[in-house]
Amino acid sequence: MTTTPVTSRPPTETELEQFKMYIGGRFVDAQSGQTFESENPYLGRSWASVPDGTPADVDTAVASARAALDGGWGSATGFERARLLRRLGDLIGENAERLARLEVNDSGKLYREMIGQLQYLPQWYYYYAGLADKLEGRAIPSDKPNYLVYTRREPVGVVAAITPWNSPLLLLTFKLAVGLAAGCTFVIKPSEHSPASTLALAEVIDQAGFPPGVVNVVTGLNRSVGEHLASHKGVDKVAFTGSTETGRAVAQAAVRNLNKVTLELGGKSPQIVFPDADLAAAANGLVAGVFAATGQTCMAGSRLIVHESVHDELIDLVAERARAIKLGDPNDPDTEMGPVANRPQYEKVLGYLQKAKDEGATAASGGQASTEHGGLFIEPTIFTGVTPDSTVVKEEVFGPVLAAYTFSTEEQALELANDTPFGLAGAVWTKDIHRGHRVAAKLRAGTVWINAYRVLAPNVPFGGFGDSGLGRENGIDAINEYTENKSIWVELTGATRDPFKLG
Repeated sequence: MTTTPVTSRPPTETELEQFKMYIGGRFVDAQSGQTFESENPYLGRSWASVPDGTPADVDTAVASARAALDGGWGSATGFERARLLRRLGDLIGENAERLARLEVNDSGKLYREMIGQLQYLPQWYYYYAGLADKLEGRAIPSDKPNYLVYTRREPVGVVAAITPWNSPLLLLTFKLAVGLAAGCTFVIKPSEHSPASTLALAEVIDQAGFPPGVVNVVTGLNRSVGEHLASHKGVDKVAFTGSTETGRAVAQAAVRNLNKVTLELGGKSPQIVFPDADLAAAANGLVAGVFAATGQTCMAGSRLIVHESVHDELIDLVAERARAIKLGDPNDPDTEMGPVANRPQYEKVLGYLQKAKDEGATAASGGQASTEHGGLFIEPTIFTGVTPDSTVVKEEVFGPVLAAYTFSTEEQALELANDTPFGLAGAVWTKDIHRGHRVAAKLRAGTVWINAYRVLAPNVPFGGFGDSGLGRENGIDAINEYTENKSIWVELTGATRDPFKLG
């Protein structure tokens, strides 16, 4: 990981905060003895030292997870799992301040956002604690009078959880809370760009009292670590959040082992604004959808599809708000937008800005890097004069960039909104409740907000259509992603039958 240094000298090894991997209930260094440094994208310098694991560390972690599954954790009741999940939720709440600060250091996310997120995070563990002791099978009426038939819900097994850099703990929790409730064990590989908060969460998990090997965390700078985990024959399920390109590779690795897989991937989500909408509310929703979190969110509402009669008025409102967004130190409670999380992503976003200009787009606000604050800042950007074929409309930028274009009819709005291989999220802005429901039903997206944007809860399913992924996270049904449904037949009479006929 590289960022532009702003200090006169690099910190010494002793000045860096030290983290260790968590394998088999122990905090350990990489078997190689190597480390790598995590960089603060605002300060532009290293702040933490992290073990640089290898495939050998992955092998050890998978073996540990398998041993826990075959041991005490595999025989633990749902009531015991629920107790530990509630304890973990409590401890996350107690450690919210530290975990939030670590995420700010690693990824440049705003403290004001991360402290709220970490204080809310326990709700996922409480919610799934409430399901852990309710994983019931069912008795099925048999068409054969001499048989009792029933089903059992059993854990899928060892889960490989591979998480991204933009919201490490939230997106890990989407997997971990439900998987632990189901009785699975985990090997977690966080992004090399933001590993520290996940390693710190392992300390909290250890404190909560989970048996050794139930949760393991392996870090590594080299892509081979994640690739080895995704394709590991000792893994039963892969749960991945990240780019669509990487998600395809993860899915292929999982399929080779005939493993279950859930993928939460990219998006290019539309926000449709009809002429009767409350434009001030829509402008606020657009800011929330694409400038919050510096646009580094899979569900970013980065395509504004606005009725031609209110285009200019709405662009003026959003541009005025965008120009007023306060950039700066993510630890400052007054800051509204922090830096891009790492230099590779910063360079990628700058490339999209230049590409948009080259293709004839006009920047109603922003359109370039901001050099006033140090770090990796991009100005909140709104592009007009784009078409459905513009690169900035077609491809996921993953930065604070909004592309705006117009429609004239409801049918055209839906055609433009669904003209994408992605299908993660979307919004409809209108005061006409009939139209709101009608359009929401026709949007090809896993989550649609009406007169709102960027709202989540542990009990509401989240996931996408098409290139936005496979499966759903959150909600009751997510438990099915982490369990197998076993059918059991019991012969009741002791009688024999013709062995050459289907029973």
